[in-house]
Amino acid sequence: MAGKRILILANLSKPGAGEEVERLKPWFADRAETVEVVDGPGGGVGDVEADLCIVFGGDGTLLGAAREVAPSGVPLMGVNMGKLGFLADFSVEHMQRHLDDILDGRIRPTERMMLHVALADAGEPFESLVANDIAVTAGEPFRMIEVNVVQGEEAIATYLGDGVVVATPTGSTGYNLSAGGPILDPSLEAMVVTPVAAHTLAMRPMVVRGDRPIRITANRLNPGSALVVDGQVSRKLDEGAAVDIRRADCNARIVPHPGRSFFRRLTNKLQWGRSPHHT
Repeated sequence: MAGKRILILANLSKPGAGEEVERLKPWFADRAETVEVVDGPGGGVGDVEADLCIVFGGDGTLLGAAREVAPSGVPLMGVNMGKLGFLADFSVEHMQRHLDDILDGRIRPTERMMLHVALADAGEPFESLVANDIAVTAGEPFRMIEVNVVQGEEAIATYLGDGVVVATPTGSTGYNLSAGGPILDPSLEAMVVTPVAAHTLAMRPMVVRGDRPIRITANRLNPGSALVVDGQVSRKLDEGAAVDIRRADCNARIVPHPGRSFFRRLTNKLQWGRSPHHT
């Protein structure tokens, strides 16, 4: 572990996060070189050279870190200081138990497909990496909107309703799941296109290949319609704007909890496959 460099990214708005980081600083110093401690994503951490980024926060903090750190290839380890902790799956105790194995390479990060989104034909240029999903939302005054979705040269559908979600396999357990979309194994190279409250009985979510770009064109929007990335970053959409989505050039590298498979987390965190009467 000699010479290993750790970046600590903490969401200090989470109760106890700052205190835990301060308490653990001497413990980290005995095992690796701590590069720096940053308060949440957005602090320019993408340029920091490190062997591991330990994220103290919740799933949202980890998603923000993934967008910023993924291009550098630094693995992310999520320590849950929030509520669900589906992606940020380590407790502080488990992080301490497994850190040596992670730094020594005995526990290796998993590769998670990411997307890249850009706004075309819009007044203000916008582009972003995407860890979970892209949502085109109706917004105020919450009338039905209409968007066309095309993949490559093939038209998928015209959606009328509250919007549409395009999710990565990692994001399939987020907004996509709430909107009735399927759960994807996070190792897949695919995207899910899920309409939100479609005004028809014939519209269902679709799983499509991940290596062909998708374009969402706005036919009819509301004044408050927006493009939302990972539920965290939003940009106003105007009629005629186009949302271009493609597979990103980098992956999010997430360190898995060695004692919890993806399907076990589905059961423990989301009650997947359990009887309604299970206690």
